[in-house]
Amino acid sequence: MTRAGTLAIATLAAAVLAVSGCNREERLAEQAAAQAAAAEDAAKQAEGAFDAAVAEGNWPLAKAQGDVLLARHPGTEAAARVQPRMADITTKADAEREQRRTAGLWSYQQHKVEGGIQTSAAIYARDEVDIDGSGAQPVRLVLRDHPDWGRSTYLVLERGDFACYGGCTVKVAIDGAAAKTMAALRPKTDDAIAMFINDDRALWRLLDGAKILTVEFPVKPSGTRGATFEVGGLDRSRMPW
Repeated sequence: MTRAGTLAIATLAAAVLAVSGCNREERLAEQAAAQAAAAEDAAKQAEGAFDAAVAEGNWPLAKAQGDVLLARHPGTEAAARVQPRMADITTKADAEREQRRTAGLWSYQQHKVEGGIQTSAAIYARDEVDIDGSGAQPVRLVLRDHPDWGRSTYLVLERGDFACYGGCTVKVAIDGAAAKTMAALRPKTDDAIAMFINDDRALWRLLDGAKILTVEFPVKPSGTRGATFEVGGLDRSRMPW
């Protein structure tokens, strides 16, 4: 083959390679564009699910949808729209979860008794309390409405005892505010280790909108103890007060 022929073949090969390279770059660009379009489309669908949850006021679901969108489709236009809204959504979702958690701390009961229906709401203290040195134990707060006895608010122990026979005072504090002194009484009965807080109406008013209730009470053989209750989830509509 002549030198001219060799040069022609080499030139043709180079041209083929150049065209092939251009085609490869074009294909890669087309693939990248297709992937970006697919990502934007998927992100828009995720944004739609996020917006639907927001419209329903389902804040935990909206937060979950937003988190998924931002994790799977960062850099998309949908992510840029959702990102600034997430702080507010997260705050609302956390508040709703906390409300559900504290609501679940309360138990409600209705019993048929002579004269009608007895209704009660009860909650255990956040932390167990050592009353008499025998070890920490649960302390329960009970709100009760009885057809004959009327309203009652009382604390219940499983072991130990209150030093309140004949009457005493307890200190009641709401959400860290200054404590209020209230009269209390440990009835002379073995049916339950219970101490009544006499001004149940005042305590009921204090509980309205409260998150934390702390009660300091005297115990036998001596001293006082404190029990803290997360009362924010109380459903006041469940009590006929």
